[in-house]
Amino acid sequence: MSDTDSILVIDDDLRILRLLGHYLQREGYTVRTATCTREAREQFSHRPPDLIILDIGLPGEDGFVFAREIRSQSTIPILMLTGRSETIDKVVGLELGADDYLTKPFEERELLARIRSLLRRYRMSRPAGLETSGIARFGDGWRLDLTRHELFSPTGENVSLTGHEFRLLKAFVLHPNRVLSRDLLMDQIAGRDWNPLDRSIDVLIAKLRKKIESNPAQPALIKAIRGEGYKLTAPVAID
Repeated sequence: MSDTDSILVIDDDLRILRLLGHYLQREGYTVRTATCTREAREQFSHRPPDLIILDIGLPGEDGFVFAREIRSQSTIPILMLTGRSETIDKVVGLELGADDYLTKPFEERELLARIRSLLRRYRMSRPAGLETSGIARFGDGWRLDLTRHELFSPTGENVSLTGHEFRLLKAFVLHPNRVLSRDLLMDQIAGRDWNPLDRSIDVLIAKLRKKIESNPAQPALIKAIRGEGYKLTAPVAID
């Protein structure tokens, strides 16, 4: 860990702010705090952190709004730390740009492990490599721009993708005709292990299918392989 690693914690619970501040500082991180999105914006504009820990239930604008705003301008890791444990909240958070999702109450060592994993993946993903650039062509004329993170339909329409939908589709086009397990897909999009009870991947797959399949109920591009995971069955060319 670099001595420049800084974390912005956004939560309206002062007890949580004190707890995380003391714990993360003890682990060697620089910690800044905010109790609402207005304060968070001021902190972010003054000096962007290396990672954001974000609650959902904030006064005024909620954490979802702030996550979407930050993700539109930065790839800084966002870890949502919230009391909301419903699957729909997790899916919405991940779709809006969060990189990981942890519910309260939490175990400090697990939080630290997730922070380290997110920072490690962030550093590794920053250098541009050949495998992350170019245009991936698949199916009947679909084009995924790996550099600009844009998807174009066979008719040329720009199809909107969330951050996690892009990472998911990118994993498939880089490994065509290969079965990708849920564990591998979760690691690709969120940097964490898959919990067998966590259906986030299945929900994201369903949403992605609605955007690229002619008939999402009978998918021809992304197929489920029972007991193993999912596979992109179309050939892919990257140029």
